[in-house]
Parts: sequence; structure tokens; C-alpha cells
Amino acid sequence: MKRISSIFLIIILLVGISCKNESSDKKINPGEVWNDTDGNPINAHGGGFLFHNGKYYWFGEIKKGKTWLVPGQTWECYRTNAGGVSCYSSENLTDWKFEGVALAPNTSDSTHDLHTSKVLERPKVIYNEKTKKFVMWLHIDSQDYSYARAGVATADKPEGPYSFIESIRPNGQMSRDMSLFKDDDGKAYHIFSSEMNATMHISLLTDDYLKPTGTVNRIFIDKSREAPAMFKHKGKYYLVTSGCTGWSPNPALLGSADTILGEWIEMYNPCKGPNADSTFFAQSTYVLPIEGKADQFIFMADRWNKTN
Repeated sequence: MKRISSIFLIIILLVGISCKNESSDKKINPGEVWNDTDGNPINAHGGGFLFHNGKYYWFGEIKKGKTWLVPGQTWECYRTNAGGVSCYSSENLTDWKFEGVALAPNTSDSTHDLHTSKVLERPKVIYNEKTKKFVMWLHIDSQDYSYARAGVATADKPEGPYSFIESIRPNGQMSRDMSLFKDDDGKAYHIFSSEMNATMHISLLTDDYLKPTGTVNRIFIDKSREAPAMFKHKGKYYLVTSGCTGWSPNPALLGSADTILGEWIEMYNPCKGPNADSTFFAQSTYVLPIEGKADQFIFMADRWNKTN
């Protein structure tokens, strides 16, 4: 499902928990416009989350301005100018403060990977204890999605600003929809749709999290899965993905493995209730473990509006 403007949707996965915050008496309302503490709609699509020093940080695509259909495509390739990556912070998951533009777009050089004419999607950030750097990976593409690369940037603070290093085809392979996962042992993995979106790759990163090591696990081979969101529960690994159906939502699929580089098993659609067969009209982007609550998770997905 290629992307443009979205509404962020939050539901509960695995266990039922209240999203009500006792101090602010607010609730998370799935599918509704969500304002930040300044009263502006949160603009952070295809988002990823980081918990650091008592705060949650939300990173996402900045989407605004005119929408257009890229000519000459065989699918509905709607686009808007790439606005860079935003960052919001919160201590309670309901009240989000706008921290600024974490990774700014390039507005002058059309050949630059971060130029507004490019596609900048699904930013994810993890912290490297060894280098003391915050490391961001994101999907970087051309307007027609033929570039299929992953970009990496670093910062000294979670909110940035992030300095862009480069974009690559990891291990020489296409990379589109992507996520990051940092394991309990400190190893980090880049998960991405590859091989014309036919197969998902799990790529072990170097110790500094800046490059692939060449160790890759090809999973869901020829299954055409995208929008990966990985998490771990009681020593087992789980991965939520969507099918590839253009702009139209489809059923999510949960996969599991005993080891991240081992065999992955396709399980079932983890969504339950009305509209579960369309992932509640949305597409997965992240699964957030709730800090201090070992059995509680929040599943994030975007509702994409292709023409706006």
C-alpha cells in the first residue's frame, strides 16, 4: 500500500489495556484527528517510537500541501512533497509535544536523497549505547518508487537534529517499507520489503547500527508482504505485516519465530472485531511495548487517504 496523507490509528494488541491517562483524564481515540499540546494535528505518519530516559518519542513523515498523481504509472501513485521527519515527545502517551523537524528535507538540490521531490517514509529510531548516538533509518525513494533505498542518519539527542549519512540498497537489495528492531542483547535489525516487494528481509546491522552486516534472513518468500512491525514477547519474536494491494487496506498477518534469524511461521490476522478484515481500514507501522508493563502493547497503523 503506497502512501500519502494519513490518520494515525491506535488499537490494543495481545491484551486489553486502558488507554486512559489518569493524570490528564484523556483517552486515545482510534481513527480521529489527534492534536499536539499546541492544539495542532499531529503530523507524523508511518511512525516509529523510541522510549528514552522516561519519555516516549514519536517520529513520522511530515505530509502537507498539494497532492498529485505521478504520470505514467500502472497504479495510483499519488504523491505530495516530502516534508522530512517530525518528532513529538510524551510522558503519558496521550499528550504529545512537538519537538520540531528531526530530519529536514532538502529544498534546493533535486538530486539529493532528501529533496522534497523524493519519497521519505517510515522513519524509525533506535539508540546505540556504545556510540551514544540515536540512529534513524527510513525508506527513501523516487516519485515512481523505482529507487528503493534505505537511508540512515544520526543525532546526539533523541529529538535531533539528525545528520544524514547516506542511502543504500542494503546488501545490494531493494528496500521499501521498513522498520527497525533492537533486541535485548543490543543487536539491531533492519526489516524491509525487498525483491519487488515479494519477500521480506531481516538484515542484521553492524554494532554501530549504520550498515548491514551481510547477514540476512529472507522470510515470507514470494508472499508480497509490506508494512512490517516487529516486537518480542516472552522470548518469542512477532511480526505484523500487510498485503500489497495499492491504496486499498487488507487483512494484517501475524508471523512468529523462536529466533529472529530462524524460521518464521505465518499465523493469522491478529485483528479482531468489526472491520478486522481490513485492519480497521488501516496499515501497520509499529508495535509499541508499554514501558514497565511486560504484557501490554499498542499497535499503530495508518489510514491512508490517497487523494489528500
